[in-house]
Amino acid sequence: MSKVDNIHHRGLIGSQPPAAEASARAKIAHTEEGFPTAWLITPATIWLILFLVVPLVSIIVFSFWENTPQGLVPAFSLDFYGEYFYTKGFFEPGSDRFLLPSVFIRTLGSTVYFTLVTMLLCLIVGYPIAYFLAMQVQAFKFQLALFLLCMVPFWTSYLIRAVAWLPMLGRRGLINQALIGMGIVDKPVSFLFYSEFGYTIALVQIYVVLCIGPIFFSLAKIDKAILEAATDMGATPFQIFREIIGPMSLPGVAIGMIFIFVVIMGEFATAVVVYGGKTSTAGTVILNYYGIANYPFAAVNALMLMLAMVIGIVVILRIVDIRKEL
Repeated sequence: MSKVDNIHHRGLIGSQPPAAEASARAKIAHTEEGFPTAWLITPATIWLILFLVVPLVSIIVFSFWENTPQGLVPAFSLDFYGEYFYTKGFFEPGSDRFLLPSVFIRTLGSTVYFTLVTMLLCLIVGYPIAYFLAMQVQAFKFQLALFLLCMVPFWTSYLIRAVAWLPMLGRRGLINQALIGMGIVDKPVSFLFYSEFGYTIALVQIYVVLCIGPIFFSLAKIDKAILEAATDMGATPFQIFREIIGPMSLPGVAIGMIFIFVVIMGEFATAVVVYGGKTSTAGTVILNYYGIANYPFAAVNALMLMLAMVIGIVVILRIVDIRKEL
């Protein structure tokens, strides 16, 4: 009986290799297929080094240089950093500038303010559009057609989209003419043009598409069977949104907010065109100092802007763990 138990039957196609041996062979076969890993990451690495690392290192280096009548001189000077942060009379209790941040910090603060307001409005406008496309439109071809329709303004030049608001917001613009025609106002209103309101509305219209896309793709991945099961169990639409749709769409919301935050923090053209240059942003400050060839101070402002961007992105990622939610 023991001899029968020890007989190893090969079967019709031979005996199966041990599990460990089969796993080792599979790993060897897998490593022999495709290109080596180094060849795959080399193009992206070169691209990042040339167009990200080298410019960033150059900005950091130039921020410590000095301006002389003969041009830029390599040096380790913190004068421009002091000029960015320090305001004369900041530590003098009797001064009108006592504990008043410098104009550059206040400019960065106003840039963050406009960015946060625009992010909130883009979320309010973009989320219902993405929800409608993903949840209410059932046919894929109509979803795609409507989504492409939302993307059409983004295919045009950014400057054209900004300039297009001039005939809309002016005293004789389309909005004022419509208000007068409907009898809402007797004369053209002036708060639309070259104002914070017009500037914010223009930013929302220009960049809202950046949040519609990510939110739409997050909502489209939700299994409709889960929603049907929740409905069958007696959940209300609000409960379904609070417990299922809202949490599962958070990665798209976070990605869209990151896109908008990064773009608007460095934005400067809309402030000049729509706001008429009545306010300064971090981008316009960098542009102005670059225009007068004060490259070290422009580099300092660029570094502070980049630091604010990094802090903002970290805060968003702390609120929503994209890797965990995806």
